[in-house]
Amino acid sequence: MSTYQVAVIGGGPGGYIAAIQAAKRGLKTVLVEKKELGGTCLNRGCIPTKTLLHSSDVYHEILNSKALGIEIKGDIDYNYKKIAKRKDKVIKQLRSGIEYLVSGNGIDLVQGEAVLTSSNSFKVGDETYEAENIILATGSVPATVPIPGADQEGVVNSDAVLSLESCPENITIIGGGVIGVEFATLFANLGKKVTIIEMMPSILFGNDPDICDTMQYILSTDKGITIETNAKVSKISDDLTVVYEADSEVKESHADLVILAIGRKPDIASLNLDVAGVKTTEKGFIEVNEYMQTNVPNIYAIGDITGKIQLAHVASAQGMVAADHISGLDKKMDYTAIPSCIYTTPEIACVGLTESKAKDLGIEVSCGQFSVSGNGRSLAINSAQGFAKLVCNKNTNEIIGCHIISANATEMISEATLAIQNNLTVDQLGQTVHAHPTVSEIIMEAAHDIHNMSCHKI
Repeated sequence: MSTYQVAVIGGGPGGYIAAIQAAKRGLKTVLVEKKELGGTCLNRGCIPTKTLLHSSDVYHEILNSKALGIEIKGDIDYNYKKIAKRKDKVIKQLRSGIEYLVSGNGIDLVQGEAVLTSSNSFKVGDETYEAENIILATGSVPATVPIPGADQEGVVNSDAVLSLESCPENITIIGGGVIGVEFATLFANLGKKVTIIEMMPSILFGNDPDICDTMQYILSTDKGITIETNAKVSKISDDLTVVYEADSEVKESHADLVILAIGRKPDIASLNLDVAGVKTTEKGFIEVNEYMQTNVPNIYAIGDITGKIQLAHVASAQGMVAADHISGLDKKMDYTAIPSCIYTTPEIACVGLTESKAKDLGIEVSCGQFSVSGNGRSLAINSAQGFAKLVCNKNTNEIIGCHIISANATEMISEATLAIQNNLTVDQLGQTVHAHPTVSEIIMEAAHDIHNMSCHKI
């Protein structure tokens, strides 16, 4: 029987980071993974979707480059099978990098499915392992929906979309959240007919309403995507016709492929949590405290299975907190400034509170906004749609929210995240000199606008 100070079950962005952090703290560590290192993020999520999206963005930009003075002679086309092969190459390269990091930090890697046998032990196959501390990091899987016809051929979840080697001509996407909108962007960029059916009042519901409205306009007007909101799907027919009700009217959307983009659920069924005494919520998530401990003190849980925020970088941060706490450090997980990114065209990035959420919490706010149409760099790169919006506490002047829709938004959001995490004021952000010409100047201008002092806005 092998014995460790730390055992991490799950090798995704939370698990492998937790294992490396524990090893760097001098703890004897084992990492167990039933599939591939990197988890959903690397193999069936973040990385493959962004790799595919980049190829589609390049193709779309070439087709629309006439305004830049680019003259295209002859046909422009793409080979989706080659696009998919490049995606696989990127995944393989990054996965090899994680394997190197795990090995280089002296972590034992066990391939297989771990099943808990007590609060200090688990089995992988016929082999039993003991650990003083266990970190559960098994992630999530696509959720299922009780829609008649959802289990037939031609109806796929987000995992299966990433395995496609050919590109269907007509796609219906059920779900207008982040996953659905990113897939819609991918296929629309490649010239395919796309329909989004969303049951909420808007796509990307929960984000800043101005962000949602702007993106819905861009997707429908610029990319030709049909968007149905306040729509409830009743069934998917044998010929892949999605039947739904919207505006008190029964409608249909016929497709060659139907994508279910309706969220994810925790992957904990095989862990055998009961034998270890670990509690879960009514929705099936594992309860944790600020140190990522479950109700069993030596068992920790991180990532999607906690039901906190289902983002890879949150899982990584939670993994570091868990490993540090096991090491005896008083580190706590802080969710105050967690950025979220959506890789549409243009990109969306947000952190902190929306204006409406702040008001619901009883916070008196001031907001500043600046359009990319007044930004030199944005016009130079032919990306003139979008804005940056800052939300600040009117009484303290501290920044409490930032919402951006623009080119490079996902690269710029860290500035606002740093500001919120460190309680910076809009004056401090506004007085920070920003390089010119850069898209990031829109954040500075939004800060100035809170006090009606933006020199580039009337």
